[in-house]
Amino acid sequence: MNFQDYFVNLILSGVMIIGAYQFYFYTQRHPLRKEIVWNSPIDEKIPFRPRWSWIYSFLYYPAILYLNIIATDHRHFNMMAFSFLMLLFMQMLFFWLFPVSTPPHWRSINTGKTPSEWFLQFVQKFDQASNCFPSMHVSVAMLTALHALPTLGAAAFLFPVLIALSCIFTKQHYLIDLPAGAALGGFAYWLRPLQK
Repeated sequence: MNFQDYFVNLILSGVMIIGAYQFYFYTQRHPLRKEIVWNSPIDEKIPFRPRWSWIYSFLYYPAILYLNIIATDHRHFNMMAFSFLMLLFMQMLFFWLFPVSTPPHWRSINTGKTPSEWFLQFVQKFDQASNCFPSMHVSVAMLTALHALPTLGAAAFLFPVLIALSCIFTKQHYLIDLPAGAALGGFAYWLRPLQK
């Protein structure tokens, strides 16, 4: 592919990311039932580490956009994009039909006094405590890693591992959300049409 192809794919990726958020926010505002809040003693013991908010937010997009660079042709890009659309559809079904929320006190421990805490509070203004299960951050990270596996090898899995750690240390997710998200990302990858 030439520079114009990569540029167009980059624009399309940006539109997909922005569009995905519209569905994400819609399911937060219009759940079909009351949100479930799980009582999880294990999760309560995990410490709040707000510095992980930078990993939670800023590692995410460069890693996803990296897939634009490794796309070998238009079909390859389309098949990757299709797998992300399938993942979005499955995530929205979970969020809409089975809404799960983190406990309110998880957010009240954030005083907003440090730059990391302030930034996390800023993120949480847009991202409510719901849409937890399965973790969309982890599912997208896993799907991204699987697409990047041929070029990065096993190092690609550092992305979902770091994102998963950021999800629990920022108290944005329960532990159970993480393997569920990874499995859903893996399933979306398995569903994709095979590259010729």
